[in-house]
Amino acid sequence: MTDAPEGVDPASVTRAIELTPEHPVDRLARFAARAESEGFDAAFTSSHYFNRDPWISLSRMAEATDSIALGPGVVNPYESHPATIASAVATLDEASDGRAVCGLGAGDRSTLSALGVERDRPLRRVLETMQVARSLWAGETVTREGAVTVRDASLNLDPVDVPLFVGAQGPGMLGMSAAHADGVLINAAHPADLEWASERLAAGREKRPDDRAPVQKLAFASTSVAETEAAAREAARPPVAFIAGGAAEPVLDRHGIDRDAAAAVSEALERGDLASAFERVTPAMIDAFCAAGTVETVTERYERALEFVDGIVVGSPLGPDIEWAIEASATALRHAEGQ
Repeated sequence: MTDAPEGVDPASVTRAIELTPEHPVDRLARFAARAESEGFDAAFTSSHYFNRDPWISLSRMAEATDSIALGPGVVNPYESHPATIASAVATLDEASDGRAVCGLGAGDRSTLSALGVERDRPLRRVLETMQVARSLWAGETVTREGAVTVRDASLNLDPVDVPLFVGAQGPGMLGMSAAHADGVLINAAHPADLEWASERLAAGREKRPDDRAPVQKLAFASTSVAETEAAAREAARPPVAFIAGGAAEPVLDRHGIDRDAAAAVSEALERGDLASAFERVTPAMIDAFCAAGTVETVTERYERALEFVDGIVVGSPLGPDIEWAIEASATALRHAEGQ
């Protein structure tokens, strides 16, 4: 077995963007090239059954770019087996000349429910998926019986070194990420949530091996930037609906969001009535779960976020005009960093 070539350094990922495959793949490739030219160092592609396939999208994005890191953000081990995820990521790394990153998470409860998938033991499932993927990427033959089952599994691919970022929001997943992942994608845009998450990460880091590099902390911040506040906030409704619909009650209470209002959003999502779910999003939900507004507004939110994290993933919807929003959010990031 040969050693894996050096891959993406997790610490180098500080300005990232989420490009959702709700658009044709050629358009996504153009977005990725634009993001690369604007100084983003990574692009994550969301993984939901109702959008275009993330792996085909990422392959096309790799062809259109030269240096930006690319990967799912996030893929879950319920819809796809961990060995299948490991193979797809390793193939992406090969196709992109070593630029793959992997965002892994437990998946959206309402989306999995629509597929009849039970989201059991999410923390254990994500941890074991990381362990299986790393062993497979190292060229090992893996057998495991647990939340994840593999028997004498191996990959017919050269070894790769791919950083694993875990999408996390609750205290258990945050703590596990700090102990075991290369990076954490904190599903939050509000500084109050990021401050709370930082405290949970600090506790988890006590279990991190001394020889491991520090965990890279990124705010996976839903962002909607436009020339007017009203346009930005209106475009924020779809992602905010999914965030609010899956938010834990303590998170809702932290922001003074009515639990019944959030439950109504969640129920609409689970029955597939997206229009109703989006309509039921309240101003308080947008304030809590999205950096929405003009470049100046978003810059201020990013400045406050960077008090608690190492970098930011500019999350969907980006804004009503995607290409303009890529440039505008890059500007906001630079200003927030003091550039």
